[in-house]
Amino acid sequence: MTDDVYMRLALEEARGAGARGEVPVGAVVVRGGEVIARGANRPVASHDPTAHAEIVALREAARALGNYRLDDCELFVTLEPCAMCSGAMLHSRLSRVVYGAADPKTGAAGSVIDVFASRQLNHQTSVEGGVLAAECGELLAGFFRTRRQESRMAATPLRDDALRTPEERFRDLPGYPWAPNYIADLPSLAGLRMHYLDEGPRDAPRTWLCLHGNPSWSYLYRRMIPVFLENGERVVAPDLIGFGKSDKPKKDAAHSFSWHRQVLLEFVERLDLQNIVLVVQDWGGLLGLTLPMEAPQRYRGLLVMNTALGTGDAPLTPGFLAWREMCAKNPEFDVARLFARGNPHMSAEECAAYNAPFPDRGHRAALRMFPPMVPDSPDADGAATSRKARDFWREQWTGQAMMAVGVQDPVLGPPAMQALRSVIRGCPEPMLIEQGGHFVQEHGEPIARAAVGYFRP
Repeated sequence: MTDDVYMRLALEEARGAGARGEVPVGAVVVRGGEVIARGANRPVASHDPTAHAEIVALREAARALGNYRLDDCELFVTLEPCAMCSGAMLHSRLSRVVYGAADPKTGAAGSVIDVFASRQLNHQTSVEGGVLAAECGELLAGFFRTRRQESRMAATPLRDDALRTPEERFRDLPGYPWAPNYIADLPSLAGLRMHYLDEGPRDAPRTWLCLHGNPSWSYLYRRMIPVFLENGERVVAPDLIGFGKSDKPKKDAAHSFSWHRQVLLEFVERLDLQNIVLVVQDWGGLLGLTLPMEAPQRYRGLLVMNTALGTGDAPLTPGFLAWREMCAKNPEFDVARLFARGNPHMSAEECAAYNAPFPDRGHRAALRMFPPMVPDSPDADGAATSRKARDFWREQWTGQAMMAVGVQDPVLGPPAMQALRSVIRGCPEPMLIEQGGHFVQEHGEPIARAAVGYFRP
């Protein structure tokens, strides 16, 4: 395998460290082409100033080999090692050290000092820097940017008419290691705090904008995000207001189609997202499919899954009407049970994660309002906008399009998606996920891999 491959494994460790509140640095030790040890920063959790990623990996490698001498081993680390770690690497007799981003403040492999350059030492370890430097550096920059943002957001008061899900409900969710980002100063938010994931290089060739639906949140994309990231691209996944880690207005009437759409328009503009592949499902599509016509130059692709345009000039399907009726009769329905029923391959912990944003009835206004918000008449809120969007996709769209369909979806399965495909210019036959249901992203890894290959830069 190449240095890039090993550095990406170190990046996985670094992302895990960042999700645990540690500075995101990761390392792996390789011997004869095999990874024998991994390490991630953990000084905070272990109350140990020596628990840098490199030291953790070295200790694990020594245990694995039964020897503190690691003569024929290589270490890959996402950040230039400090003096402490560099000394430990020399003492362990590593043959080679490869690092990603340089550290102009404490780097001891050439940035501040070069411990490895001393010819007086009785062991020489070769050093190479700059492997995936941009990706490694952006992970660190994003972490500290988020820390600064969190400090600012902590000073942002919660509106009296909104609730904020306690952060502890989101701790240790399986498969969701990414750092939070928040924005509160969009005009349409009026002080509400909106959460979003923002991973990968800011100057990546593509940005995957992943929009969830009801009653899910950005957790829905956890099987797809790693695939996009390993291709060196950027992923932005917001939680709609009322969902996930975003603030939740107490009153049902706070929610409307036009308002949520305006929030997303302002969000895309504020982050100045470019080269977007729009990834949508459910309400992510009802809202998201109306966005590109406002700024076509920002969008280059569409990945559409189990959704529709709410044009209001066609009857709603029996499946959707049944869903709307169920929500009206059982407003406190168990979100985890809903996901478990349609996705038997999910663990109990994964299903429970979908309940995390909604600790009580007060946090569930969006869940109550989104089903009746689907435009069901020509003059319903959002219907005229959706008809305009339909014309855009049919006549003006010039980007690529790809469709993936969860075949088992009783609401927006193959018939509904074929109808939508007929109005998306240039959309080929869909990728059918035979075992997938409405939340087809729970089978999302093969979809993401197919999409990466389809949407070539």
